[in-house]
Amino acid sequence: HVQLVESGGGMIQAGGSLRLSCQSSGQSFATHTLYWGREAPGKGHQWVATITSSNSPNYADFVKGRFTISRDNAKQQIYLQMTGIMPEDTAVYYCYSHLGDWGQGTQVSVFS
Repeated sequence: HVQLVESGGGMIQAGGSLRLSCQSSGQSFATHTLYWGREAPGKGHQWVATITSSNSPNYADFVKGRFTISRDNAKQQIYLQMTGIMPEDTAVYYCYSHLGDWGQGTQVSVFS
């Protein structure tokens, strides 16, 4: 298992950009499939993006073309580059692993 710590959230104006980071600690980071998800009040958990151990990304339809997931195995980090941010992107963003490990989340609040 791994420990995951997200950072990079904050308040951002609609149309802006933000990069979230997720720091992992533990072994075999490069072999892990990792995910970004989010939770907004009243919406439950939404899967946002996946990056596999072979660096293959996949995205939810509502972020395609706007968000980019990436990883740096040397730093044991994954990232979520968010562009064209919209008010409906307001949520707590979590990273989690295929092993079921979750971070504590980072809040993204979008204002018009």
